[in-house]
Amino acid sequence: QFQLAESGGGLVQAGGSLRLSCTTSRIIIDFIRMGWYRQAPGKQRELVATINSRGNTNYGDSVKGRFTISRDNAKKTWFLQMNSLKYEDTGVYYCAVQRWGDPDFGSWGQGTQVTVSS
Repeated sequence: QFQLAESGGGLVQAGGSLRLSCTTSRIIIDFIRMGWYRQAPGKQRELVATINSRGNTNYGDSVKGRFTISRDNAKKTWFLQMNSLKYEDTGVYYCAVQRWGDPDFGSWGQGTQVTVSS
């Protein structure tokens, strides 16, 4: 078993920035992909961004050009830099990992709240 711990959420005005972090108790090379998802009230969980073991990134259409996912292998941490935040970015953000041999993301953090005021 291992843990994922998010941090960095909070309240920010529209147009502002936040940086989320997710730290794992395992080394990052154990994972095929790391990522961020979010869930707004009354909506389904949606993809925000992913980064794979080669450093290739993928973004949800609504955040392209505004959000950046990155990682620091030595710190066993990956990040989500969120710029030009909009009200509709409000939600609970979850970090997740896909381990080698797993078909998809299967381990999740507890979530961190991001609230963007208009």
